[in-house]
Amino acid sequence: MNARSDGMDAPIGAAAAAEAGAARVGGKGWQLGLLARYGLPVPDFFAIPAGWSRHRADGVPPELRAGLVDELAARGWTDIPLAVRSSAVGEDAAAASFAGIFRSCLNVRGPDALVAAVAEVWASLDTPTAAAYRSRLGIAGEPAMAVVVMPLLAAAASGIAFTCDPLSGREDRMLVHAHWGLGETLVGGEAAGDEYVFAEDSTDTWRRVETRTGSKTTMSVPATTGGTTRVPVTPAQAGAIVLDTAQAEALAALLRDAAVALDFVAPFYDLEWVWDGADFWLTQARPVTRRPHLTYPALRGQPAIWTRGNTCEVMPEPLSPMDWNFSRRGVNDLLEPGWQLAGQPLLAGVQRAGLFDGRLYLEASILQWEAWQAIGLKPEAFNAIMGGHQPAIPLPAAGWRDRLRHLGNTLRYLRRAPALRRRGEAEVTALLTLSRELRSASLPDDEDGLRALLYRIAAPARESRGLFFLQGSGGGGMSMLLDTLERRFPGEGAAIGAALLANGAPSVTARQGYALLELAQLAHGPHGRGPDDPAFVAAFQAFLDEYGHRGHYETYLRNPRWDEAPERLLEQLPALATVDCAALEARRKASAAAARDRLRRSVPWWRRLWLQALVKTTNTECNQREAARNALIALLAAGRRAWLAAGELLVKRGLIAAPDDVFMLMPSEAERAIDGQIAGAGLRERVAARAALFARWQAATPVEWLRVEAAGQRIAGETSAVADGTPGREVWRGVATGTGVARGRARILRHPSEGVRLVPGEILVAPSTDPGWTPLFLKAGGLVVETGGYLSHGAIVAREFALPAVVNLPGVLDALADGDEVEVNGLTGTVRLLARAEPAGR
Repeated sequence: MNARSDGMDAPIGAAAAAEAGAARVGGKGWQLGLLARYGLPVPDFFAIPAGWSRHRADGVPPELRAGLVDELAARGWTDIPLAVRSSAVGEDAAAASFAGIFRSCLNVRGPDALVAAVAEVWASLDTPTAAAYRSRLGIAGEPAMAVVVMPLLAAAASGIAFTCDPLSGREDRMLVHAHWGLGETLVGGEAAGDEYVFAEDSTDTWRRVETRTGSKTTMSVPATTGGTTRVPVTPAQAGAIVLDTAQAEALAALLRDAAVALDFVAPFYDLEWVWDGADFWLTQARPVTRRPHLTYPALRGQPAIWTRGNTCEVMPEPLSPMDWNFSRRGVNDLLEPGWQLAGQPLLAGVQRAGLFDGRLYLEASILQWEAWQAIGLKPEAFNAIMGGHQPAIPLPAAGWRDRLRHLGNTLRYLRRAPALRRRGEAEVTALLTLSRELRSASLPDDEDGLRALLYRIAAPARESRGLFFLQGSGGGGMSMLLDTLERRFPGEGAAIGAALLANGAPSVTARQGYALLELAQLAHGPHGRGPDDPAFVAAFQAFLDEYGHRGHYETYLRNPRWDEAPERLLEQLPALATVDCAALEARRKASAAAARDRLRRSVPWWRRLWLQALVKTTNTECNQREAARNALIALLAAGRRAWLAAGELLVKRGLIAAPDDVFMLMPSEAERAIDGQIAGAGLRERVAARAALFARWQAATPVEWLRVEAAGQRIAGETSAVADGTPGREVWRGVATGTGVARGRARILRHPSEGVRLVPGEILVAPSTDPGWTPLFLKAGGLVVETGGYLSHGAIVAREFALPAVVNLPGVLDALADGDEVEVNGLTGTVRLLARAEPAGR
């Protein structure tokens, strides 16, 4: 049979099912086709296209009968037992599973029995149960049914699995049900079987944490005359668990691999599996229908608020699978220690990170609630520290018990924090030492050596609780400082705080900037001898030894570091040589002196002592935050080097095309490929599918924040701040994070690699500012950033350089143009358009 316009095509084999799509081969056939394409163990099968089912009232057409006879003969399946499964269009989808609604037939032998089974499966489309299900979900149109035909596996055991907890929605749990024989008795509720609960550990491995044994009296087996029959289990089977620990954990790893292959962002699937005594096979996959959103009881029933107001500073672009894997774990590692230190109970298994259009978002609803519950920090204040324009969640009225709890948690936090900070500082030193060793050591070229190296990198990343505390919990002092200053100086608290902090000890990022200025003078200053001078070469190498692990948007594993691409630094040095270092230092000191003088004139001496202590604490916390980030980035650089070595190994084996394709895999996928558990064709198909997805993500325009209903539907989103003033004289209001006022020409840069276009003294207007932008801060006369808050990298470093800066202005890049004259007021948090640039050519 040839392809036809009416959809009544020849049977479609497993290799073509994924390309054919769900409209032709139905939901089950399409998902099985994807699994086969991605290298998962799926029995060979073919699908009868859905278009044939439109003639079900007249029986199976003769043309299809003849085609099935030929198909069975060609495959050698004429005399073997088959499984004939429903695969309706719309079945096994995220919103409508149709579980248990349609007919499947097992142990079907021969062409005549197959034709009868197909008719039986088609007829299940029109049952009252199926009609009622479609009506309840509002599914209109004529139903259509493809049919999947595959050999019936000799099932020693079989079962179903959920790669999340389908009742609570927990992502770090997996449930596997197992029973002897075919899965009919388990799926139909005739037997309870065994239930295995798995938890994801700190190494991304799924470990069995609980086994619940159930009744196992009968099992389903093929009948000699066709179909199936029930037989008693043997006494040994009745008293034994179906899967031992090794089998169960091997199955869990396979199930997880199938789920991430289908959707690495939301790998939450309902799968059916079979154990034939030697191997595991997958016979069905569908998304978990209406997975609950795990959140605190007080937040249930209201949409979740997701924001990238903070994360888009360091990760503005889409995340690769490997970047997402580390981020989804890292966000919780960063945000939980502070509240745990305060003694605040946290919801087990809650996920605070999400991926929308490939970008990293944080669930602001959960973060705001945890901050309020722990220390009474109001959502509005939390938003100002974090950054972004997301709305605040509604809060219940605070009673005396709430205030007492907030006070107790705060005191507990203050008592416990110094010890954890000391631990964090020690971990910073240890990680920097380890990363220097690993970045200079020879790389292994065998799988055992690579596995050991990757574990050596991953272990401290998971165990450095103090370091994560420094990176993720640095807002306590800042919050108290700004709150105290704002009460005393309404509308000026942020600017005065920034000025006071400008005189503190420099962070590692500021020291990096000052070192660059020295390099620039050494090569291109009045007494410089050029970049080929031995003294400069030695100094530049020393700089790379200290800071070479950093780079442009360094949080992405896929991005090269400065020691891999030193030209990105070298091209900045001529312009940096023109920076007046003395003027920069004088500006910093003058800003701090003016703020101190303001305090002397307006604040009693005893309150000034309190403020001085707060300034010192805040400066220390900000510097520790930058130091922790620096250490984490150093470890990421070592990880990048190791994963590229793994990519080289996979290239040598012909499994991927280029070493950096490894970043398009989840770590578990790369490790299974190294171990020979994923075939090259399947691995390359995964990489290709994700590269196409990544391209679509890059073309999408992300919103700053959005609301998501419990069912997963996005219902709102915002992108831009609103300007005041008349056209041509607009004023944008953001968060004041620098000091003073600057006027100059705007220079719009969307990536730090464009930094050569920035002329010293111009106003740098950027989408976000991770440490890769720091060299440009030294040239800029002022800073305007679409993203960020008081604790963002741009805010911290702008304060250190006493740079007039305003952050948290989404949409300002599109509102301004190169050459526009603007005023950046770091005192009021405003950016004012003074004059538009002259059109080109005039």
